[in-house]
Amino acid sequence: MSNDIVIFGGNSNPELVNLICENINVSPSEVTLSKFSNGETSVQVGVSVREKDVYVIQSGFGHVNDIFMELLILVNACKTSSASRITVVMPYFCYSRQPDIPYTAKGAPLITKPNNTNPSKTSLSTQKPGPDNSKSLEKAIRSSMVKTQSSSRIPMISGKKDQAHSSEAGELFKAQNAGYKLWVVQSGTLIANLLTTAGADHVITMDLHDPQFPGFFNIPVDNLYCRPLFQNYIQHHIPNYQDSVIVSPDAGGAKRAAAIADALKLSFALVHKERRSQLLKGPPGATLTSGGVGGALSISTKPLLKQEELRDVKRVASTPTIVQTTMLVGDVRNKVCILVDDLVDTSYTIARAAKLLKDQGASKVYALVTHGIFSGDALNRIKQSSIDKLVVSNTVPQNKALEVLGEEFVDILDVSRVFGESIRRIHNGESISMLFEHGW
Repeated sequence: MSNDIVIFGGNSNPELVNLICENINVSPSEVTLSKFSNGETSVQVGVSVREKDVYVIQSGFGHVNDIFMELLILVNACKTSSASRITVVMPYFCYSRQPDIPYTAKGAPLITKPNNTNPSKTSLSTQKPGPDNSKSLEKAIRSSMVKTQSSSRIPMISGKKDQAHSSEAGELFKAQNAGYKLWVVQSGTLIANLLTTAGADHVITMDLHDPQFPGFFNIPVDNLYCRPLFQNYIQHHIPNYQDSVIVSPDAGGAKRAAAIADALKLSFALVHKERRSQLLKGPPGATLTSGGVGGALSISTKPLLKQEELRDVKRVASTPTIVQTTMLVGDVRNKVCILVDDLVDTSYTIARAAKLLKDQGASKVYALVTHGIFSGDALNRIKQSSIDKLVVSNTVPQNKALEVLGEEFVDILDVSRVFGESIRRIHNGESISMLFEHGW
Protein backbone atom coordinates (compact mmCIF):
# COMPACT_ATOMS: atom_id res chain seq x y z
CA MET A 1 0.00 0.00 0.00
CA SER A 2 1.11 3.57 -0.66
CA ASN A 3 2.06 6.05 2.02
CA ASP A 4 -0.87 8.37 1.34
CA ILE A 5 -3.40 6.11 3.12
CA VAL A 6 -4.33 6.66 6.77
CA ILE A 7 -6.55 4.32 8.80
CA PHE A 8 -8.10 5.34 12.11
CA GLY A 9 -9.95 2.97 14.41
CA GLY A 10 -12.61 3.82 16.96
CA ASN A 11 -13.33 2.24 20.33
CA SER A 12 -16.24 0.07 19.20
CA ASN A 13 -14.30 -2.91 17.76
CA PRO A 14 -10.50 -2.51 18.03
CA GLU A 15 -9.88 -6.20 17.28
CA LEU A 16 -11.54 -5.90 13.87
CA VAL A 17 -9.55 -2.74 13.14
CA ASN A 18 -6.27 -4.58 13.75
CA LEU A 19 -7.37 -7.52 11.60
CA ILE A 20 -8.31 -5.24 8.70
CA CYS A 21 -4.97 -3.43 8.91
CA GLU A 22 -3.10 -6.75 8.96
CA ASN A 23 -4.86 -7.87 5.79
CA ILE A 24 -3.73 -4.82 3.84
CA ASN A 25 -0.33 -4.53 5.57
CA VAL A 26 -0.99 -1.09 7.03
CA SER A 27 -0.60 -0.03 10.66
CA PRO A 28 -3.49 1.84 12.29
CA SER A 29 -2.62 5.51 12.76
CA GLU A 30 -2.36 7.14 16.15
CA VAL A 31 -5.50 8.70 17.56
CA THR A 32 -6.47 9.42 21.18
CA LEU A 33 -10.13 8.92 22.05
CA SER A 34 -11.28 9.83 25.55
CA LYS A 35 -14.00 11.60 27.53
CA PHE A 36 -14.01 14.66 29.70
CA SER A 37 -15.36 14.50 33.23
CA ASN A 38 -18.70 15.88 32.03
CA GLY A 39 -19.09 13.08 29.45
CA GLU A 40 -18.07 15.01 26.34
CA THR A 41 -16.02 13.14 23.72
CA SER A 42 -12.43 14.17 23.13
CA VAL A 43 -10.54 13.27 19.94
CA GLN A 44 -6.86 13.97 19.27
CA VAL A 45 -5.36 12.98 15.92
CA GLY A 46 -1.67 12.09 16.24
CA VAL A 47 -0.61 12.14 12.55
CA SER A 48 -0.92 14.51 9.63
CA VAL A 49 -3.75 13.73 7.21
CA ARG A 50 -3.20 16.61 4.77
CA GLU A 51 -4.02 15.42 1.23
CA LYS A 52 -4.24 11.81 2.49
CA ASP A 53 -6.82 9.11 1.77
CA VAL A 54 -8.38 8.58 5.22
CA TYR A 55 -10.44 5.55 6.35
CA VAL A 56 -12.26 5.67 9.69
CA ILE A 57 -13.37 2.25 10.99
CA GLN A 58 -16.13 2.34 13.58
CA SER A 59 -18.90 -0.21 14.13
CA GLY A 60 -22.19 1.05 15.58
CA PHE A 61 -22.21 -1.21 18.63
CA GLY A 62 -22.11 -0.68 22.38
CA HIS A 63 -23.02 2.77 23.65
CA VAL A 64 -24.34 3.68 20.23
CA ASN A 65 -24.82 7.41 20.72
CA ASP A 66 -21.33 7.90 22.20
CA ILE A 67 -19.81 5.72 19.48
CA PHE A 68 -21.55 7.64 16.70
CA MET A 69 -20.61 11.03 18.17
CA GLU A 70 -17.02 9.81 18.42
CA LEU A 71 -17.16 8.90 14.73
CA LEU A 72 -18.58 12.29 13.73
CA ILE A 73 -15.92 14.22 15.66
CA LEU A 74 -13.11 12.07 14.23
CA VAL A 75 -14.39 12.51 10.66
CA ASN A 76 -14.75 16.25 11.13
CA ALA A 77 -11.24 16.46 12.60
CA CYS A 78 -9.86 14.85 9.43
CA LYS A 79 -11.98 17.12 7.24
CA THR A 80 -10.75 20.30 8.89
CA SER A 81 -7.18 18.96 8.64
CA SER A 82 -7.41 19.03 4.81
CA ALA A 83 -7.77 15.28 4.18
CA SER A 84 -8.13 14.47 0.48
CA ARG A 85 -10.95 11.90 0.95
CA ILE A 86 -12.63 10.47 4.04
CA THR A 87 -14.25 7.02 3.89
CA VAL A 88 -16.35 5.82 6.81
CA VAL A 89 -16.15 2.03 7.30
CA MET A 90 -19.06 0.84 9.46
CA PRO A 91 -19.32 -2.97 9.46
CA TYR A 92 -22.59 -2.63 11.39
CA PHE A 93 -24.40 0.59 10.56
CA CYS A 94 -26.25 1.88 13.61
CA TYR A 95 -29.74 3.40 13.29
CA SER A 96 -30.29 1.51 10.03
CA ARG A 97 -32.85 -0.76 11.67
CA GLN A 98 -35.80 0.87 13.40
CA PRO A 99 -39.00 -1.00 14.32
CA ASP A 100 -42.30 0.14 12.86
CA ILE A 101 -44.29 -0.83 15.97
CA PRO A 102 -43.64 0.00 19.64
CA TYR A 103 -41.33 -2.30 21.59
CA THR A 104 -40.87 -2.92 25.28
CA ALA A 105 -37.78 -1.83 27.21
CA LYS A 106 -36.36 -5.35 26.74
CA GLY A 107 -36.89 -5.21 22.98
CA ALA A 108 -39.88 -7.53 22.68
CA PRO A 109 -42.69 -6.42 20.35
CA LEU A 110 -45.86 -5.36 22.13
CA ILE A 111 -48.33 -7.76 20.54
CA THR A 112 -50.98 -7.46 23.25
CA LYS A 113 -51.64 -5.32 26.26
CA PRO A 114 -49.92 -6.30 29.53
CA ASN A 115 -51.81 -9.05 31.34
CA ASN A 116 -52.32 -7.14 34.57
CA THR A 117 -54.98 -7.95 37.09
CA ASN A 118 -57.69 -5.35 36.58
CA PRO A 119 -60.30 -5.19 39.35
CA SER A 120 -62.79 -3.46 37.11
CA LYS A 121 -62.27 -6.07 34.39
CA THR A 122 -62.70 -8.89 36.91
CA SER A 123 -65.86 -7.38 38.28
CA LEU A 124 -67.10 -6.80 34.74
CA SER A 125 -66.64 -10.45 33.79
CA THR A 126 -68.10 -11.88 36.99
CA GLN A 127 -71.16 -9.64 37.36
CA LYS A 128 -74.30 -10.68 35.57
CA PRO A 129 -76.33 -7.96 33.88
CA GLY A 130 -79.49 -7.56 35.87
CA PRO A 131 -81.77 -4.80 37.12
CA ASP A 132 -79.79 -4.43 40.38
CA ASN A 133 -76.35 -4.49 38.80
CA SER A 134 -76.97 -2.27 35.76
CA LYS A 135 -75.43 0.83 37.33
CA SER A 136 -72.40 -1.01 38.68
CA LEU A 137 -71.92 -2.71 35.29
CA GLU A 138 -71.97 0.60 33.47
CA LYS A 139 -69.54 2.07 35.99
CA ALA A 140 -67.14 -0.84 35.55
CA ILE A 141 -67.28 -0.48 31.76
CA ARG A 142 -66.49 3.23 31.96
CA SER A 143 -63.58 2.70 34.36
CA SER A 144 -62.15 -0.05 32.15
CA MET A 145 -62.46 2.26 29.15
CA VAL A 146 -60.34 4.93 30.86
CA LYS A 147 -57.66 2.45 31.92
CA THR A 148 -57.58 0.77 28.53
CA GLN A 149 -57.03 4.05 26.73
CA SER A 150 -54.17 5.02 29.05
CA SER A 151 -52.36 1.66 28.92
CA SER A 152 -52.82 0.95 25.21
CA ARG A 153 -49.73 -0.05 23.25
CA ILE A 154 -50.90 2.15 20.32
CA PRO A 155 -52.53 5.36 21.54
CA MET A 156 -55.73 6.27 19.70
CA ILE A 157 -56.89 9.83 19.11
CA SER A 158 -60.62 9.72 18.72
CA GLY A 159 -62.14 11.00 15.53
CA LYS A 160 -65.53 12.60 15.11
CA LYS A 161 -68.17 11.51 17.53
CA ASP A 162 -70.90 9.32 16.18
CA GLN A 163 -74.11 10.97 15.25
CA ALA A 164 -77.15 10.36 17.40
CA HIS A 165 -78.97 8.56 14.66
CA SER A 166 -76.08 6.09 14.01
CA SER A 167 -76.79 2.46 14.66
CA GLU A 168 -75.07 0.60 17.48
CA ALA A 169 -73.10 -1.62 15.12
CA GLY A 170 -72.08 1.39 13.07
CA GLU A 171 -70.77 3.11 16.20
CA LEU A 172 -68.65 0.11 17.12
CA PHE A 173 -67.33 -0.21 13.56
CA LYS A 174 -66.25 3.45 13.49
CA ALA A 175 -64.69 3.25 16.94
CA GLN A 176 -62.39 0.42 15.91
CA ASN A 177 -61.45 1.73 12.45
CA ALA A 178 -61.01 5.45 13.05
CA GLY A 179 -58.28 7.38 14.80
CA TYR A 180 -54.56 8.13 14.55
CA LYS A 181 -52.09 5.35 15.34
CA LEU A 182 -48.63 5.97 16.72
CA TRP A 183 -45.80 5.67 14.20
CA VAL A 184 -42.11 5.29 14.95
CA VAL A 185 -39.78 7.88 13.41
CA GLN A 186 -37.18 6.53 10.98
CA SER A 187 -33.83 8.32 11.44
CA GLY A 188 -32.15 7.45 8.12
CA THR A 189 -32.11 10.95 6.64
CA LEU A 190 -30.85 12.50 9.86
CA ILE A 191 -27.97 10.01 10.21
CA ALA A 192 -27.00 10.49 6.55
CA ASN A 193 -27.02 14.28 6.91
CA LEU A 194 -24.89 14.12 10.06
CA LEU A 195 -22.23 12.00 8.36
CA THR A 196 -22.07 14.10 5.20
CA THR A 197 -22.05 17.36 7.16
CA ALA A 198 -19.19 16.06 9.32
CA GLY A 199 -17.19 15.49 6.11
CA ALA A 200 -17.64 11.86 4.99
CA ASP A 201 -17.13 11.32 1.24
CA HIS A 202 -17.82 7.57 1.08
CA VAL A 203 -19.43 4.89 3.27
CA ILE A 204 -18.64 1.17 3.39
CA THR A 205 -20.92 -1.13 5.38
CA MET A 206 -22.25 -4.69 5.34
CA ASP A 207 -25.74 -6.21 5.12
CA LEU A 208 -27.91 -3.20 5.79
CA HIS A 209 -31.19 -4.26 7.33
CA ASP A 210 -33.12 -1.87 5.09
CA PRO A 211 -32.02 -2.09 1.42
CA GLN A 212 -33.33 1.41 0.71
CA PHE A 213 -31.14 3.00 3.39
CA PRO A 214 -28.36 4.08 0.94
CA GLY A 215 -30.98 6.27 -0.72
CA PHE A 216 -30.80 8.64 2.25
CA PHE A 217 -27.22 9.57 1.28
CA ASN A 218 -25.98 11.84 -1.49
CA ILE A 219 -22.53 10.21 -1.33
CA PRO A 220 -21.51 6.69 -2.51
CA VAL A 221 -22.52 3.84 -0.17
CA ASP A 222 -21.06 0.35 -0.72
CA ASN A 223 -23.20 -2.27 1.02
CA LEU A 224 -21.06 -5.42 1.13
CA TYR A 225 -22.62 -8.86 1.59
CA CYS A 226 -21.84 -11.60 4.06
CA ARG A 227 -23.55 -14.09 1.75
CA PRO A 228 -20.32 -15.48 0.18
CA LEU A 229 -18.96 -16.21 3.67
CA PHE A 230 -22.18 -18.00 4.59
CA GLN A 231 -22.05 -20.09 1.44
CA ASN A 232 -18.44 -21.07 2.12
CA TYR A 233 -19.30 -22.07 5.69
CA ILE A 234 -22.26 -24.17 4.59
CA GLN A 235 -20.18 -26.01 1.99
CA HIS A 236 -17.21 -26.77 4.24
CA HIS A 237 -18.61 -27.04 7.78
CA ILE A 238 -22.10 -28.57 7.52
CA PRO A 239 -22.03 -32.34 6.81
CA ASN A 240 -24.20 -33.44 3.88
CA TYR A 241 -25.31 -29.88 3.26
CA GLN A 242 -26.89 -30.97 -0.04
CA ASP A 243 -29.88 -32.31 1.91
CA SER A 244 -30.31 -29.22 4.10
CA VAL A 245 -32.93 -26.48 3.83
CA ILE A 246 -32.26 -22.73 3.88
CA VAL A 247 -34.87 -21.03 6.07
CA SER A 248 -35.72 -17.36 6.43
CA PRO A 249 -37.04 -16.53 9.95
CA ASP A 250 -39.30 -13.81 8.56
CA ALA A 251 -40.61 -12.46 5.29
CA GLY A 252 -38.16 -9.53 5.29
CA GLY A 253 -35.14 -11.81 4.86
CA ALA A 254 -36.69 -14.10 2.25
CA LYS A 255 -34.73 -12.57 -0.64
CA ARG A 256 -31.41 -12.96 1.19
CA ALA A 257 -32.04 -16.58 2.15
CA ALA A 258 -33.41 -17.45 -1.30
CA ALA A 259 -30.22 -16.13 -2.94
CA ILE A 260 -28.12 -18.52 -0.84
CA ALA A 261 -30.47 -21.40 -1.59
CA ASP A 262 -30.29 -20.70 -5.33
CA ALA A 263 -26.49 -20.42 -5.30
CA LEU A 264 -26.08 -23.76 -3.48
CA LYS A 265 -29.07 -25.41 -5.21
CA LEU A 266 -30.79 -26.15 -1.91
CA SER A 267 -34.42 -26.18 -0.82
CA PHE A 268 -35.94 -23.05 0.66
CA ALA A 269 -38.46 -22.54 3.44
CA LEU A 270 -40.02 -19.48 5.03
CA VAL A 271 -41.38 -18.77 8.50
CA HIS A 272 -44.35 -16.48 8.01
CA LYS A 273 -45.34 -14.27 10.92
CA GLU A 274 -48.72 -12.60 10.76
CA ARG A 275 -50.42 -10.19 13.13
CA ARG A 276 -54.19 -9.89 12.87
CA SER A 277 -56.89 -8.13 14.82
CA GLN A 278 -59.73 -10.14 16.31
CA LEU A 279 -62.10 -7.20 16.56
CA LEU A 280 -64.87 -6.43 14.11
CA LYS A 281 -63.41 -5.09 10.87
CA GLY A 282 -66.47 -5.23 8.66
CA PRO A 283 -70.18 -4.50 8.70
CA PRO A 284 -72.45 -5.96 11.41
CA GLY A 285 -72.68 -9.73 11.27
CA ALA A 286 -69.11 -10.18 9.99
CA THR A 287 -67.27 -13.30 11.13
CA LEU A 288 -63.66 -13.96 12.06
CA THR A 289 -61.89 -16.01 9.38
CA SER A 290 -58.26 -15.54 10.40
CA GLY A 291 -55.98 -18.50 11.01
CA GLY A 292 -55.67 -20.20 14.35
CA VAL A 293 -52.59 -21.41 16.16
CA GLY A 294 -50.16 -23.25 13.93
CA GLY A 295 -51.70 -21.85 10.77
CA ALA A 296 -54.80 -24.09 10.74
CA LEU A 297 -57.69 -22.14 9.27
CA SER A 298 -60.95 -22.21 11.15
CA ILE A 299 -63.94 -20.44 9.63
CA SER A 300 -66.73 -19.56 12.01
CA THR A 301 -70.24 -18.59 10.99
CA LYS A 302 -71.10 -17.22 14.41
CA PRO A 303 -71.20 -13.39 14.60
CA LEU A 304 -68.39 -11.87 16.63
CA LEU A 305 -70.72 -9.86 18.86
CA LYS A 306 -74.29 -10.45 19.91
CA GLN A 307 -76.80 -7.65 19.70
CA GLU A 308 -77.03 -7.29 23.49
CA GLU A 309 -73.23 -7.18 23.77
CA LEU A 310 -73.06 -4.23 21.38
CA ARG A 311 -74.83 -2.00 23.89
CA ASP A 312 -72.05 -2.53 26.45
CA VAL A 313 -69.05 -2.69 24.14
CA LYS A 314 -69.95 0.40 22.13
CA ARG A 315 -69.01 2.56 25.14
CA VAL A 316 -65.44 1.18 25.20
CA ALA A 317 -63.15 2.61 22.48
CA SER A 318 -60.38 0.13 23.20
CA THR A 319 -57.51 -0.79 20.88
CA PRO A 320 -57.73 -4.02 18.86
CA THR A 321 -56.52 -7.27 20.37
CA ILE A 322 -53.66 -8.41 18.13
CA VAL A 323 -53.02 -12.15 17.78
CA GLN A 324 -49.79 -13.37 16.22
CA THR A 325 -49.88 -16.43 13.97
CA THR A 326 -46.67 -18.20 12.92
CA MET A 327 -46.66 -20.72 10.11
CA LEU A 328 -44.01 -22.58 8.13
CA VAL A 329 -44.01 -22.61 4.34
CA GLY A 330 -41.93 -25.56 3.14
CA ASP A 331 -40.96 -29.11 4.12
CA VAL A 332 -38.29 -29.49 6.82
CA ARG A 333 -39.10 -32.93 8.23
CA ASN A 334 -35.91 -34.90 9.00
CA LYS A 335 -33.83 -32.13 7.39
CA VAL A 336 -30.97 -29.96 8.61
CA CYS A 337 -32.33 -26.40 8.70
CA ILE A 338 -30.10 -23.35 8.21
CA LEU A 339 -31.67 -20.13 9.49
CA VAL A 340 -30.19 -17.09 7.72
CA ASP A 341 -30.68 -13.59 9.11
CA ASP A 342 -28.86 -10.29 8.81
CA LEU A 343 -29.31 -9.09 12.38
CA VAL A 344 -30.24 -10.60 15.74
CA ASP A 345 -30.92 -8.14 18.52
CA THR A 346 -33.33 -9.56 21.11
CA SER A 347 -33.38 -13.04 19.45
CA TYR A 348 -37.17 -13.38 19.84
CA THR A 349 -37.71 -13.96 16.12
CA ILE A 350 -34.93 -16.46 15.52
CA ALA A 351 -35.66 -18.43 18.72
CA ARG A 352 -39.35 -18.67 17.79
CA ALA A 353 -38.42 -19.79 14.28
CA ALA A 354 -36.05 -22.47 15.60
CA LYS A 355 -38.75 -23.85 17.90
CA LEU A 356 -41.22 -23.99 15.01
CA LEU A 357 -38.69 -25.88 12.85
CA LYS A 358 -38.06 -28.47 15.57
CA ASP A 359 -41.80 -28.86 16.10
CA GLN A 360 -42.15 -29.55 12.37
CA GLY A 361 -39.57 -32.37 12.52
CA ALA A 362 -36.24 -30.68 11.73
CA SER A 363 -33.27 -32.80 12.82
CA LYS A 364 -30.83 -29.93 13.45
CA VAL A 365 -30.99 -26.15 13.33
CA TYR A 366 -28.09 -23.85 12.42
CA ALA A 367 -28.41 -20.07 12.78
CA LEU A 368 -26.25 -17.94 10.47
CA VAL A 369 -26.26 -14.27 11.50
CA THR A 370 -24.32 -11.31 10.10
CA HIS A 371 -24.70 -8.85 12.98
CA GLY A 372 -25.05 -10.42 16.42
CA ILE A 373 -26.10 -7.53 18.67
CA PHE A 374 -27.57 -9.77 21.41
CA SER A 375 -28.89 -7.02 23.66
CA GLY A 376 -30.55 -7.65 26.98
CA ASP A 377 -31.21 -11.31 27.73
CA ALA A 378 -30.76 -12.43 24.11
CA LEU A 379 -27.84 -14.80 24.71
CA ASN A 380 -29.63 -16.72 27.46
CA ARG A 381 -32.69 -16.89 25.23
CA ILE A 382 -30.59 -18.44 22.46
CA LYS A 383 -28.98 -20.82 24.93
CA GLN A 384 -32.41 -22.13 25.96
CA SER A 385 -33.75 -22.23 22.40
CA SER A 386 -33.81 -25.06 19.87
CA ILE A 387 -30.76 -23.72 17.99
CA ASP A 388 -27.97 -26.31 17.80
CA LYS A 389 -25.24 -24.10 16.34
CA LEU A 390 -24.79 -20.33 16.11
CA VAL A 391 -22.63 -18.86 13.34
CA VAL A 392 -22.04 -15.11 13.56
CA SER A 393 -19.61 -12.65 12.00
CA ASN A 394 -17.27 -10.33 13.89
CA THR A 395 -18.78 -7.08 12.60
CA VAL A 396 -19.42 -6.49 16.31
CA PRO A 397 -17.36 -8.03 19.15
CA GLN A 398 -18.52 -11.52 20.14
CA ASN A 399 -16.53 -12.02 23.34
CA LYS A 400 -19.67 -12.13 25.47
CA ALA A 401 -21.32 -14.65 23.13
CA LEU A 402 -18.33 -16.97 23.43
CA GLU A 403 -18.37 -16.59 27.21
CA VAL A 404 -22.09 -17.31 27.65
CA LEU A 405 -22.66 -19.90 24.93
CA GLY A 406 -19.23 -21.54 24.74
CA GLU A 407 -16.78 -21.98 21.87
CA GLU A 408 -18.33 -25.28 20.81
CA PHE A 409 -21.72 -23.67 20.28
CA VAL A 410 -20.52 -20.51 18.46
CA ASP A 411 -18.51 -20.20 15.25
CA ILE A 412 -17.26 -16.74 14.27
CA LEU A 413 -16.79 -15.71 10.64
CA ASP A 414 -14.03 -13.18 9.98
CA VAL A 415 -15.09 -10.28 7.74
CA SER A 416 -11.77 -8.42 7.98
CA ARG A 417 -10.54 -9.75 4.63
CA VAL A 418 -13.65 -8.46 2.84
CA PHE A 419 -13.33 -4.98 4.33
CA GLY A 420 -9.56 -4.95 3.89
CA GLU A 421 -9.84 -5.85 0.21
CA SER A 422 -12.57 -3.24 -0.32
CA ILE A 423 -10.32 -0.56 1.23
CA ARG A 424 -7.39 -1.62 -0.96
CA ARG A 425 -9.47 -1.62 -4.14
CA ILE A 426 -11.16 1.72 -3.42
CA HIS A 427 -7.80 3.32 -2.60
CA ASN A 428 -6.32 2.06 -5.89
CA GLY A 429 -9.38 2.99 -7.93
CA GLU A 430 -10.34 -0.62 -8.69
CA SER A 431 -13.79 -2.17 -8.91
CA ILE A 432 -15.20 -3.97 -5.87
CA SER A 433 -18.04 -5.71 -7.71
CA MET A 434 -16.42 -9.13 -7.30
CA LEU A 435 -16.70 -8.78 -3.50
CA PHE A 436 -20.49 -8.82 -3.76
CA GLU A 437 -20.56 -12.29 -5.32
CA HIS A 438 -17.35 -14.05 -4.33
CA GLY A 439 -16.25 -12.40 -1.08
CA TRP A 440 -12.55 -12.61 -0.37
